[in-house]
Amino acid sequence: MGLVENIKIVEDKIARAAEKAGVNPDGIELVAVSKTVNTDVVKEAYDAGLRTFGENRVQELLKKEEILPHDIKWNLIGQLQTNKVKYIMENKVFLVHSLDRFSLAQELQKECVKKDVSVDALMQVNIAKEDTKSGLFLEDVDPFLESIAGFDRIRLKGVMTIAPYTDDHAYLRGVFAQAKSLFDSLKNQYPAFEYLSMGMSNDYEDAILEGANMVRVGTAIFGDRIYQ
Repeated sequence: MGLVENIKIVEDKIARAAEKAGVNPDGIELVAVSKTVNTDVVKEAYDAGLRTFGENRVQELLKKEEILPHDIKWNLIGQLQTNKVKYIMENKVFLVHSLDRFSLAQELQKECVKKDVSVDALMQVNIAKEDTKSGLFLEDVDPFLESIAGFDRIRLKGVMTIAPYTDDHAYLRGVFAQAKSLFDSLKNQYPAFEYLSMGMSNDYEDAILEGANMVRVGTAIFGDRIYQ
Protein backbone atom coordinates (compact mmCIF):
# COMPACT_ATOMS: atom_id res chain seq x y z
CA MET A 1 0.00 0.00 0.00
CA GLY A 2 1.48 3.35 -1.03
CA LEU A 3 1.54 6.66 0.80
CA VAL A 4 -1.29 8.23 -1.23
CA GLU A 5 -3.54 5.20 -0.56
CA ASN A 6 -2.69 5.36 3.17
CA ILE A 7 -3.69 9.02 3.32
CA LYS A 8 -6.96 8.24 1.54
CA ILE A 9 -7.75 5.42 3.99
CA VAL A 10 -7.06 7.68 6.99
CA GLU A 11 -9.13 10.52 5.55
CA ASP A 12 -12.02 8.13 4.83
CA LYS A 13 -11.91 6.76 8.39
CA ILE A 14 -11.88 10.31 9.77
CA ALA A 15 -14.91 11.15 7.62
CA ARG A 16 -16.79 8.04 8.76
CA ALA A 17 -16.01 8.63 12.45
CA ALA A 18 -17.04 12.29 12.09
CA GLU A 19 -20.32 11.27 10.47
CA LYS A 20 -20.96 8.83 13.33
CA ALA A 21 -20.18 11.59 15.85
CA GLY A 22 -22.50 13.99 14.00
CA VAL A 23 -19.78 16.53 13.15
CA ASN A 24 -18.42 17.96 9.92
CA PRO A 25 -15.25 16.05 8.87
CA ASP A 26 -13.87 19.31 7.46
CA GLY A 27 -13.63 20.55 11.05
CA ILE A 28 -11.17 17.82 12.00
CA GLU A 29 -7.52 18.68 11.43
CA LEU A 30 -5.24 15.81 10.45
CA VAL A 31 -1.68 16.26 11.74
CA ALA A 32 0.56 13.90 9.76
CA VAL A 33 3.27 12.86 12.22
CA SER A 34 6.43 12.97 10.13
CA LYS A 35 9.09 12.30 12.78
CA THR A 36 12.01 10.26 11.35
CA VAL A 37 10.41 10.45 7.87
CA ASN A 38 12.75 11.85 5.23
CA THR A 39 11.90 15.09 3.45
CA ASP A 40 11.18 13.42 0.08
CA VAL A 41 8.41 11.35 1.66
CA VAL A 42 7.03 14.38 3.53
CA LYS A 43 7.00 16.25 0.21
CA GLU A 44 5.07 13.36 -1.36
CA ALA A 45 2.47 13.66 1.43
CA TYR A 46 2.40 17.43 0.84
CA ASP A 47 1.83 16.84 -2.89
CA ALA A 48 -1.03 14.53 -1.95
CA GLY A 49 -2.70 17.48 -0.23
CA LEU A 50 -1.54 17.38 3.39
CA ARG A 51 -0.48 20.71 4.91
CA THR A 52 -0.20 20.04 8.65
CA PHE A 53 2.73 17.98 9.93
CA GLY A 54 3.87 17.03 13.42
CA GLU A 55 7.43 16.63 14.67
CA ASN A 56 8.76 15.43 18.02
CA ARG A 57 12.18 17.04 17.99
CA VAL A 58 13.01 20.70 17.48
CA GLN A 59 16.17 20.02 15.42
CA GLU A 60 14.32 17.76 12.98
CA LEU A 61 11.46 20.22 12.64
CA LEU A 62 13.82 23.11 11.87
CA LYS A 63 15.71 21.08 9.28
CA LYS A 64 12.50 20.15 7.47
CA GLU A 65 11.00 23.62 7.84
CA GLU A 66 13.98 25.05 5.95
CA ILE A 67 13.74 22.63 3.02
CA LEU A 68 10.02 22.02 2.57
CA PRO A 69 7.27 24.39 1.29
CA HIS A 70 6.64 27.37 3.52
CA ASP A 71 2.87 26.99 3.74
CA ILE A 72 3.26 23.85 5.89
CA LYS A 73 1.84 24.24 9.39
CA TRP A 74 4.45 22.63 11.62
CA ASN A 75 3.17 21.27 14.93
CA LEU A 76 5.61 20.43 17.71
CA ILE A 77 4.06 17.41 19.38
CA GLY A 78 6.94 16.04 21.45
CA GLN A 79 8.07 17.22 24.86
CA LEU A 80 9.73 20.61 24.52
CA GLN A 81 12.90 21.19 26.53
CA THR A 82 13.30 24.70 27.88
CA ASN A 83 16.76 25.07 26.28
CA LYS A 84 15.18 24.51 22.82
CA VAL A 85 12.47 27.17 23.15
CA LYS A 86 14.57 29.95 21.61
CA TYR A 87 14.86 28.02 18.34
CA ILE A 88 11.13 27.77 17.64
CA MET A 89 10.33 31.48 17.79
CA GLU A 90 9.54 33.70 14.79
CA ASN A 91 6.70 31.63 13.33
CA LYS A 92 8.68 28.42 12.89
CA VAL A 93 5.95 26.48 14.69
CA PHE A 94 2.22 26.78 14.10
CA LEU A 95 1.28 25.07 17.38
CA VAL A 96 3.10 23.62 20.40
CA HIS A 97 1.11 20.62 21.68
CA SER A 98 3.10 19.93 24.84
CA LEU A 99 2.79 22.78 27.31
CA ASP A 100 2.98 20.63 30.43
CA ARG A 101 4.81 22.55 33.17
CA PHE A 102 5.36 26.00 34.64
CA SER A 103 9.10 26.16 33.79
CA LEU A 104 8.29 25.69 30.09
CA ALA A 105 5.58 28.37 30.19
CA GLN A 106 8.06 30.71 31.88
CA GLU A 107 10.66 30.12 29.16
CA LEU A 108 8.11 30.54 26.35
CA GLN A 109 6.94 33.84 27.84
CA LYS A 110 10.51 35.07 28.30
CA GLU A 111 11.59 34.25 24.73
CA CYS A 112 8.39 35.68 23.25
CA VAL A 113 8.94 38.97 25.09
CA LYS A 114 12.55 39.03 23.90
CA LYS A 115 11.54 38.51 20.25
CA ASP A 116 8.26 40.48 20.54
CA VAL A 117 6.15 37.56 19.32
CA SER A 118 3.43 35.26 20.71
CA VAL A 119 3.16 31.49 20.71
CA ASP A 120 0.09 29.27 20.28
CA ALA A 121 0.10 26.26 22.59
CA LEU A 122 -2.01 23.37 23.82
CA MET A 123 -1.95 22.31 27.45
CA GLN A 124 -0.91 18.66 27.66
CA VAL A 125 -2.95 16.64 30.13
CA ASN A 126 -2.12 13.13 31.34
CA ILE A 127 -5.64 11.83 31.96
CA ALA A 128 -4.63 8.24 32.75
CA LYS A 129 -1.71 9.32 35.01
CA GLU A 130 0.76 7.16 33.11
CA ASP A 131 4.32 7.31 34.46
CA THR A 132 5.77 7.06 30.97
CA LYS A 133 3.95 10.13 29.65
CA SER A 134 4.25 13.85 30.25
CA GLY A 135 1.30 16.08 31.01
CA LEU A 136 -0.58 17.64 33.87
CA PHE A 137 -2.87 15.49 35.98
CA LEU A 138 -6.47 16.72 35.97
CA GLU A 139 -6.20 18.02 39.55
CA ASP A 140 -3.15 20.12 38.58
CA VAL A 141 -4.83 21.91 35.67
CA ASP A 142 -6.44 24.77 37.65
CA PRO A 143 -3.31 25.59 39.72
CA PHE A 144 -1.23 25.50 36.52
CA LEU A 145 -3.59 27.85 34.69
CA GLU A 146 -3.54 30.24 37.67
CA SER A 147 0.26 30.17 37.70
CA ILE A 148 0.50 31.23 34.03
CA ALA A 149 -2.40 33.70 34.05
CA GLY A 150 -0.01 36.66 33.70
CA PHE A 151 1.85 35.21 30.70
CA ASP A 152 0.35 37.37 27.97
CA ARG A 153 2.51 35.99 25.14
CA ILE A 154 1.20 32.42 25.42
CA ARG A 155 -2.08 31.95 23.56
CA LEU A 156 -3.72 28.84 24.95
CA LYS A 157 -5.52 27.19 22.05
CA GLY A 158 -6.82 24.04 23.71
CA VAL A 159 -5.94 20.68 25.19
CA MET A 160 -3.80 17.75 24.07
CA THR A 161 -3.76 14.25 25.52
CA ILE A 162 -2.17 10.89 24.70
CA ALA A 163 -4.25 7.88 25.67
CA PRO A 164 -2.74 4.61 26.93
CA TYR A 165 -1.87 2.10 24.21
CA THR A 166 -4.65 -0.49 24.40
CA ASP A 167 -7.27 -2.25 22.29
CA ASP A 168 -9.91 -1.63 24.96
CA HIS A 169 -12.12 0.81 23.06
CA ALA A 170 -14.47 1.44 25.98
CA TYR A 171 -11.53 2.43 28.18
CA LEU A 172 -10.05 4.66 25.46
CA ARG A 173 -13.34 6.42 24.93
CA GLY A 174 -13.58 7.04 28.67
CA VAL A 175 -10.15 8.71 28.65
CA PHE A 176 -11.05 10.82 25.62
CA ALA A 177 -14.41 11.75 27.14
CA GLN A 178 -12.62 13.15 30.21
CA ALA A 179 -10.39 15.28 27.98
CA LYS A 180 -13.44 16.55 26.10
CA SER A 181 -15.16 17.41 29.36
CA LEU A 182 -12.09 19.40 30.47
CA PHE A 183 -11.91 21.16 27.08
CA ASP A 184 -15.59 22.14 27.27
CA SER A 185 -15.33 23.41 30.84
CA LEU A 186 -12.31 25.59 29.99
CA LYS A 187 -13.67 26.89 26.69
CA ASN A 188 -15.94 29.36 28.51
CA GLN A 189 -12.94 30.75 30.38
CA TYR A 190 -10.60 30.77 27.36
CA PRO A 191 -12.43 32.01 24.26
CA ALA A 192 -9.37 31.25 22.08
CA PHE A 193 -9.73 27.53 22.87
CA GLU A 194 -10.02 25.86 19.49
CA TYR A 195 -8.27 22.49 19.41
CA LEU A 196 -8.83 19.23 21.23
CA SER A 197 -5.82 17.25 20.02
CA MET A 198 -6.20 13.56 20.78
CA GLY A 199 -6.06 10.28 18.93
CA MET A 200 -3.16 8.62 17.11
CA SER A 201 -2.86 5.82 14.53
CA ASN A 202 -4.38 3.14 16.78
CA ASP A 203 -7.19 5.18 18.35
CA TYR A 204 -8.04 8.29 16.30
CA GLU A 205 -11.52 7.03 15.42
CA ASP A 206 -12.38 6.58 19.11
CA ALA A 207 -11.00 10.06 19.78
CA ILE A 208 -13.20 11.62 17.07
CA LEU A 209 -16.26 9.86 18.47
CA GLU A 210 -15.52 11.58 21.79
CA GLY A 211 -14.97 15.06 20.34
CA ALA A 212 -11.39 15.35 19.00
CA ASN A 213 -11.07 17.99 16.29
CA MET A 214 -7.35 17.37 15.75
CA VAL A 215 -5.76 13.92 15.38
CA ARG A 216 -2.07 13.06 15.17
CA VAL A 217 -1.51 10.17 12.77
CA GLY A 218 1.92 8.84 11.83
CA THR A 219 2.23 5.07 11.36
CA ALA A 220 -1.10 4.71 9.52
CA ILE A 221 0.19 7.22 6.94
CA PHE A 222 3.95 6.68 6.76
CA GLY A 223 4.24 3.07 7.97
CA ASP A 224 6.33 1.78 10.87
CA ARG A 225 9.25 3.98 11.91
CA ILE A 226 12.85 2.99 11.43
CA TYR A 227 14.67 4.45 14.42
CA GLN A 228 18.40 4.96 14.14
